[in-house]
Amino acid sequence: MATMARTNTGLAYPDRFYAAASYAGFGGSPNSANKDVASKFSNEVALILYALYQQATVGPCNVPKPSPWSPVEQGKWKSWQQLGNMVSAEAMRLFVKILEEEDPGWYSRTSNSVESVRDVQMNHNSNGEPIIENGNSFAETKTISAENGSLMEAQDKDIVLEGLGPVVVYDQWVSPPIKGQRPKARYEHGAAVVQDKMYIYGGNHNGRYLSDLNVLDLRSWTWSKVEASFESKSEESPSPVNIAPCAGHSMIPWENKLLSIAGHTKDPSETIQIKAFDLQTGTWSILKTYGKAPVSRGGQSVTLVGSTLVIFGGQDAKRTLLNDLHILDLETMTWDDFDAVGVPPSPRSDHAAAVHAERYLLIFGGGSHATCFNDLHVLDLQAMEWSRPTQQGEIPSPRAGHTGVTVGENWFIVGGGDNKSGASETVVLNMSTLVWSVVTSVEGRVPLASEVFYILQMLVACKMLHMW
Repeated sequence: MATMARTNTGLAYPDRFYAAASYAGFGGSPNSANKDVASKFSNEVALILYALYQQATVGPCNVPKPSPWSPVEQGKWKSWQQLGNMVSAEAMRLFVKILEEEDPGWYSRTSNSVESVRDVQMNHNSNGEPIIENGNSFAETKTISAENGSLMEAQDKDIVLEGLGPVVVYDQWVSPPIKGQRPKARYEHGAAVVQDKMYIYGGNHNGRYLSDLNVLDLRSWTWSKVEASFESKSEESPSPVNIAPCAGHSMIPWENKLLSIAGHTKDPSETIQIKAFDLQTGTWSILKTYGKAPVSRGGQSVTLVGSTLVIFGGQDAKRTLLNDLHILDLETMTWDDFDAVGVPPSPRSDHAAAVHAERYLLIFGGGSHATCFNDLHVLDLQAMEWSRPTQQGEIPSPRAGHTGVTVGENWFIVGGGDNKSGASETVVLNMSTLVWSVVTSVEGRVPLASEVFYILQMLVACKMLHMW
């Protein structure tokens, strides 16, 4: 694949997208568009561009599957249908990105005609009010005054995601305008987003485990501390509930609760504990589980698949690395363990995990006591079989302590590092094709390149937030 190039078009979205679509051959009559696109790109790229164009301009694929006697139309339909519920704004961004990878100089060859492209595609809003299309809000391109008094065009800060603070710069990390008292610096904490709030619980601060719960309002970018109370007794014991400080746990939103699973504590229990914070009552409790609970640990991965938690690996209280697999049914709170066939990942902790198509569990990276990994393993949750597929593209360097978030079929991986340095690049894996690519990189030892970093999927599209 061609080296990724970023063209400074001077056009804001969605104008940039429509200029790119026109150049690629979309926007005319269907027959001529098909010929134009096919003549410029490989079949694979043409299908991807077609799908992204449809997703951006029409929305998710809701049309019937074409007849098997029309293999070309079936291929186009399948490519579009695989995008799922990807929002229009993200489809536009990916369309332009792929075009720039395939044809870095596209804009210079079409700049003479881009002024009219937007007017052809949709009515231009001369009042400067946001244009609403396919459920997304696009702000008009505006000029802003630079420090030296000259005018410059605002670029790439133009897409406003509904319900979140207006901080959007594509393919770059930015620090949002945070207000309120920031939590202590930490790592190995748990994090989860519920509606328009991000909750941070526990973690490790200079070797000391924490038990505080903090919340960031994603509308106002304001931190506050949650004054939590504790149930007088748990379901397991009439004695008062003690929520011990912890690190290396996982936090999952479930119904009206935040579940904190496993984690290292000063006086570890023999088995994994499930703590629950009730978002309505503001109280912590320890949930009773049934079946044989796994040994206590930290640095494991916990993935929500339907109403089931899938726990893999980690490190127990004696620093023994694990590669066992356990499942907790959240409806019955019953544990089960499985001996999947195939070769599992080697024992490890601080890896990343994601689920694709509600069937495949992906495990990437992690570390042992001596080394870090960049291997990829896949568990078929229906066949309960492990495999190690071949990775393609720009395969990331070995790392542990990284984190990831899925957006459609894309899995974004951020942060982490090896025993020498932090990983500076943000990478993305297409979970269908298993092709890696680099989204962006940061320089120097900044929080994004530290060895433990958490990001979260927000309510819409591919917004990622960093905290230190």
